[in-house]
Amino acid sequence: MPLDLFSKTPIPDVLPNEMQKIINEIKKSLNKEECLKSAYKLLVAKYRGYRVMTYLKFFDVFKHDIGAFWSKNGFLHCTNINYVMRTLLVKSGFFTEDDIRLRWTQIWYISPHQYLQVKIDDKWINIDIWVHAYGIKFGDHSHGFH
Repeated sequence: MPLDLFSKTPIPDVLPNEMQKIINEIKKSLNKEECLKSAYKLLVAKYRGYRVMTYLKFFDVFKHDIGAFWSKNGFLHCTNINYVMRTLLVKSGFFTEDDIRLRWTQIWYISPHQYLQVKIDDKWINIDIWVHAYGIKFGDHSHGFH
């Protein structure tokens, strides 16, 4: 389940055809940074977080169907978005699971929230797609009221 509290949900071997087409495009990136930015740009256009939906669709946090996630646009839980992002990055061939860390924080001081850290060279870059619509940009992550 992509709740991923203590370990990472395995990346699936078989992917939806449309997702594989996107991965094939991302594979054309010149380097890790370009790959990461391409995947980020794609996913912030496709998904976003909604504070209220987090609670209204609470049980979706336990789903792990990459095909169902990929077929949606709009709201997904942060853990589900991160699962999609991890899948894109690892399947691109530019990144391994060791290059991607799951991180937890509290937002609005009451809600647990997951974001990613992705390693490029010796630097870890924060990736928080769920809160992009709230003004959090590439390289930053939500915490507290930020």
